[in-house]
Amino acid sequence: KPVQVLDFLGIEQGMTVLDLYAAGGYYTFIFSKAIGPEGVVYAQNTVRGRQFIEDRQDITQGQALDKKIENGKLSNVVQIIRPLTNLGLQPSSLDAVMVAQVLHDYYNSDADRALNMLKQLKFYLKPGGVIGITDHVGIAQHDNNELHRMTIAQARDVAEQAGFDVFESDLLRVTSDNHSRSIFDPGLNRTTDRFLLRLQKPLNPEPPEQLP
Repeated sequence: KPVQVLDFLGIEQGMTVLDLYAAGGYYTFIFSKAIGPEGVVYAQNTVRGRQFIEDRQDITQGQALDKKIENGKLSNVVQIIRPLTNLGLQPSSLDAVMVAQVLHDYYNSDADRALNMLKQLKFYLKPGGVIGITDHVGIAQHDNNELHRMTIAQARDVAEQAGFDVFESDLLRVTSDNHSRSIFDPGLNRTTDRFLLRLQKPLNPEPPEQLP
């Protein structure tokens, strides 16, 4: 439901958007078409991330992204092959950031790491800018680290700690997923139950803002 997701996030033509850990470029392509020639999409991956194999394909994620950009004539896409800690972007320069199926990796390794990641992204957002978060829903009594999931409460809590106003949508919810299997289980066929959050940076954030 990409159109509905972008509508929920408030994506408009001419915006400047960061696709964090863009992987093979699913959202990069969608954002590129949505923001038009006056906008910019920064598709960020690490060198290591570009070497991962793209899902159900015999090419790497980096090759898949390169192919999407070339074949789709995505002239408004700029690739950033750097870690999050060294994006090289100007503060308060982004209208939106997409963080798709990434937050659980940060949170499950260390909740403070997830908090710091959101604070870093907040530094690059304009006042009123948004972060879109999608991730696989987990429940508290399961080993979500093993299952590559997280609870909605965990995501909301860390977002609020980072100073965002948090809004939730059920656009990507899937009732057939009982949250007990790994997201890589072939039986799920990639149809996991996912939450969708919009994190909004306050229009008047408390100064001073510094990169964490």
